[in-house]
Amino acid sequence: MKQFTAVRSVIFHRDKILIIRESMRYAGGTQKGKYDFPGGKIEPGEQYDDAVKREVFEETGLRVKVGKPFHVGEWRPEINGERIQIIGIFFECSLSGDSEVKLSSAHDAYKWIEPEEYKQHNITEETERAFKAYLLK
Repeated sequence: MKQFTAVRSVIFHRDKILIIRESMRYAGGTQKGKYDFPGGKIEPGEQYDDAVKREVFEETGLRVKVGKPFHVGEWRPEINGERIQIIGIFFECSLSGDSEVKLSSAHDAYKWIEPEEYKQHNITEETERAFKAYLLK
């Protein structure tokens, strides 16, 4: 089983958190139609905070200041018929620039939500665990 490490960014703006929905048309998707935090795979040799900044910008067009990690999770999606293990590190982030979201083609919707309202949205299981971890801290 292949394994890789990913980062996720929990972006705060005006007391709300950004979630983005993976497009049903995204060929490399593992959670199509579900909301998640912006993020993705860490490239070889890349620092965690650089990976967070890169992934957030690629997926949303936003610039962020990376804070502390608050949750580590694991999930095992299937990609092209192969099961993989992903270790995800979730970081608190804040905007460091404009708040206008410009989604990549891999995503088709976004929402700024109150942290306590996460259950009202179609989110991934690991995103739910991260919300719970955030609310317990």
